[in-house]
Amino acid sequence: MAQSLDRLVERQIQKALAEGKLRGLEGEGLPLPDRSGEAYTDMATAVAVRIMAEAGTLPEEFEIKKLLDAAKKNYRDAENSEAKRVAMALIADLQQRYNIAVEARRRFMSP
Repeated sequence: MAQSLDRLVERQIQKALAEGKLRGLEGEGLPLPDRSGEAYTDMATAVAVRIMAEAGTLPEEFEIKKLLDAAKKNYRDAENSEAKRVAMALIADLQQRYNIAVEARRRFMSP
């Protein structure tokens, strides 16, 4: 059953290619976006996040995560103990804010 579905899908793709229906699409010729992080979330959440990202609106936790990653890089690159201490304080603050945002989203999304 699965093989026949695979063949049907492949035929439809080949037909669309031959008719030129897959030309001029957004992102044509570009590599696929990295969505490896979606492997650790459920399908509904991954789809919702992708739609929000394409619309330019992401939950606060994603912005905090970017800041957290940058702060961790700054910690690794710090050259003295005072810079490391400041970076660690920022990491602790961002980690707490990130955990709060994630928990708030989970509570909001749960039935």
